[in-house]
Amino acid sequence: MQIQDLPFPDPGVPDARSGPRFLWWLFRNQLSGQLKSLAWGLLHFTSVASLPFCVGVAVQAAVDRSGGRLALAGGLLALACAGNAIGETFLHRAAITNWITAAARVQQLLARKAATLGSALTRRVAAGEVVAVSTGDVEKIGWFVEALSRFTAAAVTIVLVCVGLVVYEPDLGVIVAVGLPVLAVAVLPLLPRATRRADTQREKAGRATELASDTVAGLRVLRGIGGEELFLDRYRRASQEVRHAAVRSARMWSLIAAVQVLLPGLLLITVVWYGVRLAREGRIGVGELVTVYSSVMVLTYPLRHFEEIAMAYSFSRPSAKRAARVLSLARATDTGGSRAAETPAGDLYDPATGLLAPAGRFTAVVCGDPDAAGRLAERLGGHAAEKGTSALLGGVPLDELPLDSARRAVLVQDKDPVLLSGTLRELLDVPASGAVDPRDALEAAQCGDVLAALVQGSLGADDPMDARITERGRSLSGGQRQRLALARSLVTDPEVLVLDEPTSAVDSHTEARIAQGVRALRTRRTTVVFTSSPLLLDRAEHVVFLHDGTVAAAGGHRELLRTEPRYRAVVTRETEDEAALAGVPDTAGVPREDGALHRLDGLEELREIEETA
Repeated sequence: MQIQDLPFPDPGVPDARSGPRFLWWLFRNQLSGQLKSLAWGLLHFTSVASLPFCVGVAVQAAVDRSGGRLALAGGLLALACAGNAIGETFLHRAAITNWITAAARVQQLLARKAATLGSALTRRVAAGEVVAVSTGDVEKIGWFVEALSRFTAAAVTIVLVCVGLVVYEPDLGVIVAVGLPVLAVAVLPLLPRATRRADTQREKAGRATELASDTVAGLRVLRGIGGEELFLDRYRRASQEVRHAAVRSARMWSLIAAVQVLLPGLLLITVVWYGVRLAREGRIGVGELVTVYSSVMVLTYPLRHFEEIAMAYSFSRPSAKRAARVLSLARATDTGGSRAAETPAGDLYDPATGLLAPAGRFTAVVCGDPDAAGRLAERLGGHAAEKGTSALLGGVPLDELPLDSARRAVLVQDKDPVLLSGTLRELLDVPASGAVDPRDALEAAQCGDVLAALVQGSLGADDPMDARITERGRSLSGGQRQRLALARSLVTDPEVLVLDEPTSAVDSHTEARIAQGVRALRTRRTTVVFTSSPLLLDRAEHVVFLHDGTVAAAGGHRELLRTEPRYRAVVTRETEDEAALAGVPDTAGVPREDGALHRLDGLEELREIEETA
């Protein structure tokens, strides 16, 4: 796999049982790239390691006044330099390719997992952790994967040089062969403490990132209650903790680096001192002494890769652990599905609650527990967060369909839909049947003022469709974001559209018009809306009331107000004392004999809206 071939057609199924297993899985899945990097690394390191031998031959030839050997040494030196240049160039290319392809594979795996889990992902893993894994952790994982082959090449080179020195000059070669392994493992006792400090730094950095993300997401609310300084102080303290942890970690790594410099220096002094004695005694030549001395000097370069691999592993291990934790999350149902891909049609039925949404009708669902409503909405979409009885669409269990088929058949818009940055045209460019024009969807969702605000905030955007939306639509109010998200859902024109509190941040007049627009645009399409708004409920063709997880009543909105006290209590938000003061329970929000409406939250507003219209 080359960089130009990315993305992967299939990133594979990762081994997410632990961080080390995940790293090993990544290494095995790009074995050809690792072998290529190893081959170029051996060429590079052996060329560097052969330079001292060439220099030693040249020095000894000069001492012996041998022109032939001097020419031979020059030729060998030129060959070593060429091998060094070629090996380093292609080693760098292969290593960077391994780094980028490993990071790209992890990012594709994370993206696939996010798409599979949907909104359930952020309920099981903190959003800040997902961001940290998909950004900084991906780079650290790629670093270790690409450094492993370079480290292997360096280790093999050191072994070859030690064997060569023992054969070439046994007296000094034995000292080098014993000293170099000691240098390589000398830092091992320091690594656990350095790793712990690095882990602490990353944990504090992750908490600071989550705090910053939460602060930015809630900035509008914080300004409204004057809480900016409070959260700013919290972030200052968190960032200072990160700084102190980073300094402690850097101190340990600087100690390891100092050891990597000090011990080779001591070995070099020992080799020079003993080599000079051997040369004075006539047991070795000047050229041999220069060769051994230069070899020790040059071997400090591949030795640095022992420190690098230790750092890379200590940094990538917790990153791989976090990535494996995210990738190990699984849907409650099989994403492959046991049935063939199809798009069923018909009534939407949930056996667990008894909820029935007739095909082609606008059904409103009232549930006193918002969390239970959210779980039911997910189950109706065929991607429940927990195992249980599957919802049926036209008698077909949605959990048995492939995930893509289930999502094509039923679209679920949750309470907090996300708007991606880009133009409005790009926002509405979603898989759709083509039967709904984007401008009709915007009109049904009452987005006129939203379009005006977008055009005003976008320079040079004469057409509202070219107006830009900021990240997550932060420049828009909550109601404006809800309406744009609703328009996007309407454009897709799915067989079944499930909306969870789609107008909770919208004023009453706009809400009534949205209810009318959605009902008109979704004619002969199944629409299920979870809401307790009287304005939406009064527009619904069919209303279902859930109590304690089961269907307690079904019918028209005004009929349920008269006949079901529990329904009336949820919709009107009246307390028991208020109900007692009302006296007669069936006079709340129902027509009197004179044709007027008793006051009931938004119903009186609905009458005013209808009269003004």
